[in-house]
Amino acid sequence: MRVAIALCLLAPFVAMLWVGSYAKVDPTFIGIPFFYWYQMLWVPLSAVLTVTAYKLWRRDQRARATAPAASGSAPKGGASR
Repeated sequence: MRVAIALCLLAPFVAMLWVGSYAKVDPTFIGIPFFYWYQMLWVPLSAVLTVTAYKLWRRDQRARATAPAASGSAPKGGASR
């Protein structure tokens, strides 16, 4: 689960930092060079990936909160008085 979250968050950074992969004019889209429309495509795509990562993280946190505690571990909250 956490690997999927990391991939969702890292994909936009890798895609934008690897300039050599999109530093070209062709193919154009409605007259816009590839360099520009590729970057603009990543704006909504990054938002979708960030929301996906957040939802996966929330699901993971809920699963960890409801999971039974390991046997022999001390209760959370410190020592009792």
